[in-house]
Amino acid sequence: MTIPQYRASLFWASCFVAFATLILIGAGGLVTSHNVGMSVPDWPTTYGYNMFFFPWSKMVGGILMEHSHRLIASGVGFLTIFLAIFITIKEKRSWIKKLAWLAVLLVVLQGVLGGLRVVWMKDEIGIFHACLAQSFLVLMSLLPLFFSRTWLDFSLEKPIAKSTFTLTAITLGLIFLQLILGAIMRHEHADLAITDFPLAYGQVIPNLDEARLNQINERRLQIQGLQPTDRFQIHLQLGHRGIAGLIFLGVISCWISLFRERNFLRKWATLWLCLVILQIALGAWTIWSNKAADVATGHVIVGSLIFVTGSLLLALLWRARVLARIQVENSVPIELASSIV
Repeated sequence: MTIPQYRASLFWASCFVAFATLILIGAGGLVTSHNVGMSVPDWPTTYGYNMFFFPWSKMVGGILMEHSHRLIASGVGFLTIFLAIFITIKEKRSWIKKLAWLAVLLVVLQGVLGGLRVVWMKDEIGIFHACLAQSFLVLMSLLPLFFSRTWLDFSLEKPIAKSTFTLTAITLGLIFLQLILGAIMRHEHADLAITDFPLAYGQVIPNLDEARLNQINERRLQIQGLQPTDRFQIHLQLGHRGIAGLIFLGVISCWISLFRERNFLRKWATLWLCLVILQIALGAWTIWSNKAADVATGHVIVGSLIFVTGSLLLALLWRARVLARIQVENSVPIELASSIV
């Protein structure tokens, strides 16, 4: 059985595409934060021009943001195809080749969803578009991990507890649910349904009877210059805050568990915890700044990094458990166990 070898070309090429994908998500976040998603009303053309030959002189304001997003997306699409071909030629592990071509399928689907969002003018498609973008980013971030020395030379002195793996998986599930709620809030324009933090209209759980809701909307319109909100949007944001609290507790618990293990995984857990703390601060700043576009976009990017970091950590925990089982069941050294998975 051939033991996989570290190839710097595969590692750095996949890192580059993963970074380009993060930039693409940031560009998409700017489009949504500035509410310029329909600045270019046609697709796949741009005001009748071929997308790649649209005049630079016309790229101003919202058109600049939206069209730049399309160009970056096209670039990521081409890079994903080239990477899949490169992996197919250079890589021996068949399951990684399949993941590379799955990435191609996802990036094509993502492009079609983005186009349909424009053509059909449906916010619901934008929600699926945003969630698929996060999933695609995770897949593109896992590829460099699978090519890394960390993955190929993986070794721990003792097995990881099953409870740590389970807790990490549950926390990661909550993060993805949080990303879905965030996408719904952004595309339904409900991300400022509550205008104060840490309280909600001066209360932990606000009173939302008809009289109080009318009072809230009157204040939003006359003093804050915001559109009226409703119970659903307020409850949606309350749910977003509540899940954020659960994620914080979950990540802290994972950090404590892995910190006791005294291995390199605690560095990943520490990074995860720091990102979550930063994300909470950015969430509060988004509200206090009346949803300043750059702050809100930063909130989106850090949310993506939290999802990626948790996914990479979970993959490493899975590898630790699988290698430990193979070593025990087959009495093989870690190097041979590494070649099996």
